Amino acid sequence: MTNGNFHELIALRIATHRNKPFLTIPGGRVWTFGDIDALSAKIAGALIRAGAKPGDRIAAQVEKSAENVALYLASLRAGFVYLPLNTAYTAREIDYFINDAEPVIFVCDPSRTQEIRPGEATSGPAILTLSASGAGTLLDAAADAPSFEATAPREEDDLAAILYTSGTTGRSKGAMLTHRNLSSNALALCDIWGFRDEDILLHALPIFHIHGLFVALNTSLLNASGIIFLEKFDVAAVREQLQGATIMMGVPTFYTRLLADPDFGAEDCATIRVFISGSAPLTAETFKAFEDRTGCKILERYGMSEAGMIASNPLDGARIAGTVGYALPDVDLRVIADGKPAQAGEAGIVEVKGPNVFKGYWRMPDKTAEEFREAGWFSTGDVGALSEDGRLTLSGRAKDLIIVGGYNVYPKEIEDILDALPEVAEAAVIGAPHADMGEGVVALLVPAGGSAAAPPLDEAALKKAVADLARFKQPRRFFWVDALPRNTMGKVQKQALREQYARAFAE
Repeated sequence: MTNGNFHELIALRIATHRNKPFLTIPGGRVWTFGDIDALSAKIAGALIRAGAKPGDRIAAQVEKSAENVALYLASLRAGFVYLPLNTAYTAREIDYFINDAEPVIFVCDPSRTQEIRPGEATSGPAILTLSASGAGTLLDAAADAPSFEATAPREEDDLAAILYTSGTTGRSKGAMLTHRNLSSNALALCDIWGFRDEDILLHALPIFHIHGLFVALNTSLLNASGIIFLEKFDVAAVREQLQGATIMMGVPTFYTRLLADPDFGAEDCATIRVFISGSAPLTAETFKAFEDRTGCKILERYGMSEAGMIASNPLDGARIAGTVGYALPDVDLRVIADGKPAQAGEAGIVEVKGPNVFKGYWRMPDKTAEEFREAGWFSTGDVGALSEDGRLTLSGRAKDLIIVGGYNVYPKEIEDILDALPEVAEAAVIGAPHADMGEGVVALLVPAGGSAAAPPLDEAALKKAVADLARFKQPRRFFWVDALPRNTMGKVQKQALREQYARAFAE
């Protein structure tokens, strides 16, 4: 009987590359595939000794490290359900996740053990600790535990991980991801992005998020690719390490920060065969500026916690700024407008179906049923349009839709115009309550130079820039700000902006 555990694919690949460098820590240790595999087997043994059984949740809120990667692999190989948590979450937020997911073991930094206060619905998990330097009780327990060398048998539809959504508009939802979800996505990405034996990935992403954990690590593991493993993104460190890499995955902020360094250019990118961007929209201006400076066209792709990677611009073929490309192999896309399939170019809600789509929301059957359609179609909540040949262009989130006097306004259309102004570094467009129109359009602008206290454009110039839009789409209020609020993956937190500017038309 075939083992559906995703770790089985990883183990088969590692078996023939045990002595190959896997994680290279600049200024630190080089971990081979065999090193990480051996440590993951010891950690799996420690977790089993601590009482974990297949199907149990293992929650982890620890800093990025090679040992953290081994913890993830240990959870997979032993058949546990891995639950990575943002390192920025507070004790109050952690209470919610522990109470909701009821992990049997929680791994955290040694400094945070006193903050853990299990909720009333659970007796609380066993606590093990792991720091960025590798110190903590987890490795102590692993050193004394028998190695679990096998890969626990699992079905493809058994849970492999739970990823909690950010919860900016309500309580966080746990997206249940199966072994099939992880394996289908990783195999497809290795194929369409043309992974090669000699590839080396520059990894500056966090590993509590789908991008750094499942997209970057899983593809590298299945391709037996080496990784330059940076603790975090830093322009100087990235520039220093780029010339030893062939692939870089990042969020748009990585690329804008590189471009902000006047010394960054084509020489830095001489060995890179593909730059990949995701987790937040890449503006056409950043795409063009990066190409002009380096000669490299960034490959933008589209994904989400609930469905892994959904679409990608082609490795070989046109990479069109502002689009996220075509559906991955075995993934189906459609756009629904007014309850029926949209025409080519018509905006609507993007829906997806395929082996990448999650099993549902943890302990939220009503919410799961609400987001799924007939025949397994999942409603992403993103607004987009498909071209005649199936290329997807996104225009925002359905919840970000602004309704002015009964007319729909998609923020991205306005943001694209404002972003193109040389005096504007970036723009965010939101709706605010309006006594007459229901909602009015508000634009938040970050100046390209200087500070918000001395705006580079007056309101007349801004109104002129958007004058070709229908009147109901034109912003009625403009505010200059020094920065836009973002989450750890670089996404603008529009809910926070809506709350902050809720009285924009009452003043």
